[in-house]
Amino acid sequence: MDQGSDWPQGYGRRVLASVDSTNAEAARIAPNLAGPEWILAHQQTAARGRRGRAWANPAGNFAATLVMRPTESPDRVALRSFVASLALFDALVAATGRAEVFALKWPNDVLLNGGKLAGILLESAGAGGSLSHFAIGIGVNLSRAPEVSEVEQGALRPVSLLSETGIAIDPEAFLDLLAPAYARAEAQFVTFGFAPIRTAWLARAARLGEVITARTTREVYEGRFETVDEAGNLVLLTAQGRQAIAAAEVFF
Repeated sequence: MDQGSDWPQGYGRRVLASVDSTNAEAARIAPNLAGPEWILAHQQTAARGRRGRAWANPAGNFAATLVMRPTESPDRVALRSFVASLALFDALVAATGRAEVFALKWPNDVLLNGGKLAGILLESAGAGGSLSHFAIGIGVNLSRAPEVSEVEQGALRPVSLLSETGIAIDPEAFLDLLAPAYARAEAQFVTFGFAPIRTAWLARAARLGEVITARTTREVYEGRFETVDEAGNLVLLTAQGRQAIAAAEVFF
């Protein structure tokens, strides 16, 4: 298969007509991987979002997973959600020629004109403090957004690239933009660490400096979105003081 001159060296490319989910396929192929591999599916029959929710994936939308076998500690590996977010942002700018309409929502969504365009789902497997594999699942509403009834109550309105910008791009063409963008961000992360990734992410962050709400499984925090710290935590300045939050759902 011709992968184009811009396809990043060392990354595999696997395109499937249909699969249960690209993250599930990633887990199946991980033991035999020689290097990182992209898996793109034109149809998913059991797509998942965060916390096991069903993920609506209409035809023409983008559903792919990057699977790799990292050697770093799990907490450092998890910072690749920010690497993936930046790559997704860059690929969308490459597809549209417009940067001002996109923003990054902590921890791992991409917004277009304030609506949810894309989501990232991280999954890993391993034991004893090391990971056997790590998967970054990415879904982008290229052609059609799910209905409001298909998303969680209180969530941002779903939008599609086509409806908001008039730009049509097929999933394989989008992968050809995303894969090199990810490889560039990954090389920066491996070489220079999280600091430049964090700086670039914050420059594209939605609602930075504004009051937002973060819901964990146990607590609800409301406060000014101050920053993302060196561990990737959301930092809010609340009435009770500064709070660093490792995992939560964020609402505007």
